[in-house]
Amino acid sequence: MEFFQFIDKVKFEGKESKNPFAFRYYDKDRVIFGKKMSEHLPFAMAWWHTLGACGVDMFGAGTADKSFDSEKATMAHAKAKVDAGFEFMSKMGIEYFCFHDVDLVPEDEDINVTNARLDEISDYILIKMKETGIKCLWGTANMFGNPKFMNGAGSTNSAEVYCFAAAQIKKALDITVKLGGRGYVFWGGREGYESLLNTDVKFEQENIARLMKMAVEYGRKIGFTGDFYIEPKPKEPMKHQYDFDAATAIGFLRQYGLDKDFKLNIEANHATLAGHTFQHELRISAINGMLGSIDANQGDLLLGWDTDEFPFDVYEATMCMYEVLKAGGLTGGFNFDAKNRRPSNTFEDMFYGHILAMDTFALGLIKAAELIEDGRIDDFIKDKYASFNEGIGERIVQGEATLEELSDYACGKRVTINPDSGRQEYLQTILNQILF
Repeated sequence: MEFFQFIDKVKFEGKESKNPFAFRYYDKDRVIFGKKMSEHLPFAMAWWHTLGACGVDMFGAGTADKSFDSEKATMAHAKAKVDAGFEFMSKMGIEYFCFHDVDLVPEDEDINVTNARLDEISDYILIKMKETGIKCLWGTANMFGNPKFMNGAGSTNSAEVYCFAAAQIKKALDITVKLGGRGYVFWGGREGYESLLNTDVKFEQENIARLMKMAVEYGRKIGFTGDFYIEPKPKEPMKHQYDFDAATAIGFLRQYGLDKDFKLNIEANHATLAGHTFQHELRISAINGMLGSIDANQGDLLLGWDTDEFPFDVYEATMCMYEVLKAGGLTGGFNFDAKNRRPSNTFEDMFYGHILAMDTFALGLIKAAELIEDGRIDDFIKDKYASFNEGIGERIVQGEATLEELSDYACGKRVTINPDSGRQEYLQTILNQILF
């Protein structure tokens, strides 16, 4: 069955095109810095949003029909989503997908039944992968939706729930390896707390680390060679999330000796919820050698929750791609953890959203490359710290200076020291000149 008969394949037509089902900037074979655009931007479809989200929110029922002509909560529906998903990705030119375990199949009260369903659907997905060449970017386990995880998964107070979480991770890793996934993500949706009156923070964090170490050991044992990821997220749904932002997650990984196997999966919307910019979270990850993968979406700064919008802010996309290019690329990819707005409820809107997102990041890549080639920003930053390239500054950087030496140097100065201007407005003028 063909679900999206209104479109054959989305193609690149250039920025003057008025065709709503065409790319204006995403030209997959265009070479930038020696790599094709498709190599710089390994895009992935999010199984949960694209094939599952139907517009439900806290105030209303769904508005979009994602039944794909089958009864929901059945294996027939699970297979219909596979058919629709691979047709969608093929027509969009998207080369990867990512998933939670319970995105793929309806969850049963008996985990053995759920696992059997996962075996069945992953066999079916493998057939589609071989037919289309589409690959798995990463997998993960949904350890936040089921009521048993109301007090967390790794951070739970129940040893039985902890074991159940371990079983889900084991099976999700099995399926990720089976599908050739490049990564495996821990999204700590309920790993946090509401009140210290009923929480042993040290115990909970140690238990999360124990679970992650077991996952790494098992994954390596069954042949998983990719990266494990933590996806930082602040305050939602728990008031105090243990994976609040990149710096917090990096500190956790290093404290418990997990930093050799884990990198970060950074989401734009989570960055702003943490009070940071998307670029900040990418930079902090990159300078610590932890930038792995990206959830490519954006949030609404007027709303204090995770709105998961398709990205359209070219400024943000440019600064994102500036960081990615400077870091030498990603080990993962760009997952569209994004959903159509509730009134955008047709299949056509699914295409419009992904076209918008892919064009936004393609234009961001083009402009980021132009910023780097222009060189004025890099030159300014280099000059800004030039005082550390010689004399007392060089001795500081080389670790040769002592506190007494620096004190004597400062006390020997007879003039007022005036640092150079930061020239922020000038640099923003350069950015606007490149962008527009």
